[in-house]
Amino acid sequence: MDNQRLFLFVALSFVMLLLWQAWVEDYGPVTPPPQASAPQAGSDTPGDVVAPAGGDDIPAAPADVQSSALPETDLLKTTGYIDVKTDLFSVRIDTTGGDLRQADLLDYRATNAKDSPPFRLLNDTLPNLFIIQSGLRAGVGTEPTHHVVYSAEQQSFRMADDADELVVPLSWVSPEGVTVTKRYVFNRGSYAVGLQHEVVNNSGVDWHGRQYRQLQRTQVAETGQSSFIYTYMGGVIYSPEEKYEKIKFDDMLDGDLDRTISDGWAAMLQHYFLGALVPARGEQDRYYTKTLSNARYVIGMIAPTQTVPADSTALFETTVFIGPKLQDEMKQVAPGLELTVDYGLLTVLAQPLFWLLKTIHGFIGNWGWAIVVVTILIKLAFYKLSETSYRSMANMRKLAPRLQSLKERYGDDRQKLNQAMMDLYKKEKINPLGGCLPILVQIPVFIALYWVLLESVELRHAPFILWITDMSSPDPYYILPLLMGATMFIQQKLNPAPLDPIQAKVMMALPVVFTVFFAFFPSGLVLYWVVNNTLSIAQQWVITRRIERGGK
Repeated sequence: MDNQRLFLFVALSFVMLLLWQAWVEDYGPVTPPPQASAPQAGSDTPGDVVAPAGGDDIPAAPADVQSSALPETDLLKTTGYIDVKTDLFSVRIDTTGGDLRQADLLDYRATNAKDSPPFRLLNDTLPNLFIIQSGLRAGVGTEPTHHVVYSAEQQSFRMADDADELVVPLSWVSPEGVTVTKRYVFNRGSYAVGLQHEVVNNSGVDWHGRQYRQLQRTQVAETGQSSFIYTYMGGVIYSPEEKYEKIKFDDMLDGDLDRTISDGWAAMLQHYFLGALVPARGEQDRYYTKTLSNARYVIGMIAPTQTVPADSTALFETTVFIGPKLQDEMKQVAPGLELTVDYGLLTVLAQPLFWLLKTIHGFIGNWGWAIVVVTILIKLAFYKLSETSYRSMANMRKLAPRLQSLKERYGDDRQKLNQAMMDLYKKEKINPLGGCLPILVQIPVFIALYWVLLESVELRHAPFILWITDMSSPDPYYILPLLMGATMFIQQKLNPAPLDPIQAKVMMALPVVFTVFFAFFPSGLVLYWVVNNTLSIAQQWVITRRIERGGK
């Protein structure tokens, strides 16, 4: 057994795992979507706001007031749109509930085409539905849930060129005299949007209410996502105690979440983008999930009851993050929000690698060349370990003719053959497993860098050179995968050939298999493998020549 075979088998297993994950995601068993509830007598309001517990279709009212179920009847109602344009967003707010129904990210295109429209993260139509809803529960009188109709002074808002902030107010007045002003506060250069509910109580009696916010979406893969690449799509919650927790769509189908969390947040993720709800600091919220008809999933939170005395005003605040997974900005919004860039178990290695990649990009200005430089630096860091590995392979290669002679002498007597081989290794002071440990030490770093290149939104539509115009998409002409296959083939030739002819044929077929796999992988990942293999060939060739000439 030589370390090159070990490395190839581990790499092949890793690729097969990714393919299996993608297959399960795309073609695995699908749980039937939940059916719509039958309308109940006396209920005329859609109930796609859901309860964290108790079976209600809307978050529970204050504890001292019972709330009847409000079953859903329509997918989404609309009474008119308010268009908002800022430096980063083109947003559409519905006057029904003041929902965030559409959000285009102006700095990100939907595709790599020059005439591509902006990427639409929030959308209020099937199949790719993703909206943000919020409201207040009072338990008595008319409640300002996301089903009431708000009014606005104008139908469009635009951030002025010299302004750093844009406030979009909507208002609603209850028959009892309670005025609710719902505001969205957009800040220049930020994907964090302020959400406020200001309650002015002119009803003559104390008003009791609690704020809820929720994300609602369907499970539809991001456009252009390769089926060979698995990335997480679903819900996430964060708490100081449990940290980052995935709430998968299957988990929502299995049962409703009901968790009380302070200083946490909730989000819905897809590959490069997310929508997140961040309550005010120190607020204790009850987090919930629910599944709705048309295969819709909801994750949200509801705050404790707050009392607004007569002739008084209260302000309910939340931060809504809508945008790309930019780690530096997300760190400033909420603790742990940057973990939505999901590196898995290797986060401790992946985050420093991403920092290194981003730092180098700051000097070079090209993500492709930054990948090349990072690959070189990693290769230099593991130079001595790789040298040990390649020296072991070179010594094994030098012994190959004598090992073949032993195989011919002992034929099918594997016991005597193995004993003779061990005696030869001992005589020549060669450890056939001596190169395995250096390769095993490097594998976690290689996999961590794989996740960095896969998860970083910075590489989305990032050009490299010539025909490579998008580091997150496969090479359109398959040149990089072919180069990767060629470098693997050259490495095979530098390694000692296996004594078993069947195993030798399998090893020679691996470059072809990997070439086919990598033809569907993002160009940034394939570029890393090509550069790494090329450096490995150069190092291995020099060491092999030295060993064969009797040098050290």
